[in-house]
Amino acid sequence: MSNLIATKNGTERNSRLGFSALPSISSWMDDIINTNFGNEFVSNFNTGITLPAVNVLDNDEEYKVEMAVPGLKKSDFDISLDNQLLSISAETKIEDSEENNNFTRREFGYSSFKRTFSLPETVETDKINAKYEDGILKVTLPKREEAKKKPLRQIEVS
Repeated sequence: MSNLIATKNGTERNSRLGFSALPSISSWMDDIINTNFGNEFVSNFNTGITLPAVNVLDNDEEYKVEMAVPGLKKSDFDISLDNQLLSISAETKIEDSEENNNFTRREFGYSSFKRTFSLPETVETDKINAKYEDGILKVTLPKREEAKKKPLRQIEVS
């Protein structure tokens, strides 16, 4: 689970948004498979979708979560909010079969992922929206009015 807000639990963090400094186990496994077996093995092995890379952007008005997940349809995604926990998941099933006089070939695949994020209280949860375009899922998390950065104001001394 990733945090959009910093958490204090004794582990070192590499950003003010609270993402863990260590790579995920699935990325270590991908590195091991790609290094030790080469691309020939990976291209013939249905590994499904590993956890997609995520960018979290923080500006004055909103947070934006961008996730690279090419090859999916909008209907493949399930995005839900339970209290302050945002879950993004996708699931796809692929079946392919070919029949010839001498053989029958049938291949199928299943892939899925789920990413969860702890949202800060400053997110306007009723106004969260998502858009999927060109293989990129973008989830916009608007900030509450009181959390938005206010412009610099000069105060006169009387």
